[in-house]
Amino acid sequence: MAEIRPFQAIRPQKGYESKIAALPYDVFSLQEARAEVQKQPLSFLAVDRPETIAGKEENIYEKAGNLLWKQIKDGNYVQDEQPCYYIYELTDQGRSQTGIGALTSVDDYLNGVTRRHENTRADKEADRVSHVQSCKAQTGPIFLAYRAKEEIGAIVKEIKEIQKPVYDFTSSDGVRHRMWPVEDVETIETLYEAFENVENFYIADGHHRCAAAVSYALKMRRENPSYSGEEPWNFILSVLFPDEELKILDYNRVVRDLNGMSEKQFLSGLGKYFEVEFAGSEAVSPKEKGVFGMYLKDGWYTLYIRKENMSDDPVEGLDVSLLQQYLLAPVLGILEPRTDKRISFVGGIRGLSELERLVDQNGGAAFSMYPTAIEELFAVADAGRLMPPKSTWFEPKLRSGLLIYPL
Repeated sequence: MAEIRPFQAIRPQKGYESKIAALPYDVFSLQEARAEVQKQPLSFLAVDRPETIAGKEENIYEKAGNLLWKQIKDGNYVQDEQPCYYIYELTDQGRSQTGIGALTSVDDYLNGVTRRHENTRADKEADRVSHVQSCKAQTGPIFLAYRAKEEIGAIVKEIKEIQKPVYDFTSSDGVRHRMWPVEDVETIETLYEAFENVENFYIADGHHRCAAAVSYALKMRRENPSYSGEEPWNFILSVLFPDEELKILDYNRVVRDLNGMSEKQFLSGLGKYFEVEFAGSEAVSPKEKGVFGMYLKDGWYTLYIRKENMSDDPVEGLDVSLLQQYLLAPVLGILEPRTDKRISFVGGIRGLSELERLVDQNGGAAFSMYPTAIEELFAVADAGRLMPPKSTWFEPKLRSGLLIYPL
């Protein structure tokens, strides 16, 4: 049984939402983040990535906390007077997905109600723990998915039809954002009870933010052994989406060289595991599992994994696993994709032309992937397993700064 709680969010003052809302901190390089903050000084990136504005001698986490609370004091933000849920709709290229901003439980993460599918890196987790501690707030919501429930969908639909959104703006990337605070006590209770019928939540995006919130809670529990469980740090800022509305894009791979082989030798080495067809200059976007696009300097190829190499295992049967096991490792020598500097990962949002550009510029090979399905993500998490790195790219992404959870 999953639990969600309403809360009193700190959120942008009306009229400031489009200036403040920012993509998650980890989708930008430092150079890109600095350019965004320079372009829009109120962007929440300045809080999420304080190194964009901090001097060399400044503590970046103190800088983040001081800036956040100064902007709150200056009136850039307001805090709701009573606990609310927050209906949050994102519309991109005519397709909408609607989630519910709420608090989920640290204990639900610890006992497996909230499930993960990726490992986290200790350094990235420590960075977000320091950020939470200095800001005295959780500032980036976790993107959670759940198996859709008709009752929840009906409630959300009715709220959107009868209430006027408090925010309605289109961000620079063309995504429309609308939000409706839900403060009616009866509606809140109905939603709370409806979520009691949801067995599990699944982390779609935000594994490091979630792990940091849990780590901070465990630290506070150690320091406060008589804790009641109701303290603010026992909960995690989240937005929950039904699985049927979500879209996962391809997460493609680029390898900088051919492991000392000529193109002819490389293509010959693929035949053991794949059927290889030359496709010419037209980019190959796979239309089904077990099919991969590959770009070399002489053009595109279509790779079909041989049937005997397919697997029903929830992890080994993923396309990202098949590519790793039968091509990247044995042919190109990429044994540990998490740390090997020869491989990079390109989200599908950047398009296949980006794969061509990187190979034309640096050499090597690029691989276009068929997107991982949400059902595959659920199956891996339900089995208590982990996906290979960079298996999923969810789009559109939640904006930081629209909902802040003070601790």
